[in-house]
Amino acid sequence: MTSNPALTGSRAVHPALTPPTVDTYARKALVAASLGYAMDGFDLLILSFILVPVSATLQLNPPEAGSLITWTLLGAVAGGFLAGPLSDRYGRVRVLSWTILLFAGFTGVCAFSRGYWDLLAYRTIAGIGLGGEFGIGMTLAAEAWPAHKRARATSYVALGWQAGVLIAALITPALLPQIGWRGMFLVGVLPSFVAFGARYYLGEPALFVAAAKMERINPFSVLFADRDATRATAGIAIMTSAQNFGYYGMMIWLPSYLSSQLGFSLTQSSLWVSSTIAGGACGMYLFGQLADRIGRKPLFIAFQAGAMAMAFIYPQVRDPTALLLVGAITGVFLSGMIGGYGALISESYPTQGRATAQNVLFNIGRGVGGFGPLVVGLLAARYSLAIALSSLVAVWALDILATTCLIKERKGQPLVA
Repeated sequence: MTSNPALTGSRAVHPALTPPTVDTYARKALVAASLGYAMDGFDLLILSFILVPVSATLQLNPPEAGSLITWTLLGAVAGGFLAGPLSDRYGRVRVLSWTILLFAGFTGVCAFSRGYWDLLAYRTIAGIGLGGEFGIGMTLAAEAWPAHKRARATSYVALGWQAGVLIAALITPALLPQIGWRGMFLVGVLPSFVAFGARYYLGEPALFVAAAKMERINPFSVLFADRDATRATAGIAIMTSAQNFGYYGMMIWLPSYLSSQLGFSLTQSSLWVSSTIAGGACGMYLFGQLADRIGRKPLFIAFQAGAMAMAFIYPQVRDPTALLLVGAITGVFLSGMIGGYGALISESYPTQGRATAQNVLFNIGRGVGGFGPLVVGLLAARYSLAIALSSLVAVWALDILATTCLIKERKGQPLVA
């Protein structure tokens, strides 16, 4: 097997650049990354709740309504391919600020949409900004935190998403009747200014500063630098695609499922969706804690198996009280593994291409996952929403196979420049 020159030799990182403990910079970096990711979750779940009134006002059919999510996530793929290399060249903090402004601006512009095509364009451009958030934020946290707590750090960033979607699930039923869907798009702008302010006062991590002094490489080259890198790239791309497909396929349609199949009102649906979101938050926290102790790979396989089981079980439950518990357990497995991608990807690639790898691989997953709501919607129209949600079992089976065959355990390994 050939060695990866990007991961060995002159690119080994001096120990002084890897923090042995959690310092003040590490905490600030974590807060900044988490706030930005919370903004993303807040916006996307608001969109899922307002699809019905948006469709009524703009006269959208179900495939058109579902495509708004799809094209937001396809825009995120383009944004990830753009923002990752820019971050590896110009800095994590600077490029994060650019992505926030783009995302925030076009989220607000959505409030002035007059039809399907202009709204679709605004959501796609907003998605380009959204595409940089996950990868750069995860890279920033991973480079700022010590190796023995790296999975915990990236799981805390992922918890920012859960906080954003939970807030959206709780406030949308109260605000939507008062300010309408156009007002909700304007509300979606507000968290971005908090995140932008937090990042404005944050410097670049020492690992990035050191790597910037080295001879530059093509950041995309790290994805296929040798056999190990190619296997990791293929495996992680399948993992993120399956996870995003399952997540968006279920979460975007969950309010509609609870309403149409079980007769829940908007307020009731919000409560039951919140239980799933809360379970996801617990899952992310648990994943980070355990991954730093027993490894990344066994945790991914365990959570994927749990998600596969719950995709079958959830649509079979009809009792509202039992559904609260089952929803929380579903959330643990469905969302928990998101907390591990940041550490896994950071440990698989060098600093000069790390943000590129994070953004490319996760946003490939987002792009594929963007078809989840569309596919579930098409299956629901042909069969039923319950059958459509149960079909996600096949997606998780593929996820387990890819993780088992292609992913290498890298727990506790130092990051390299």
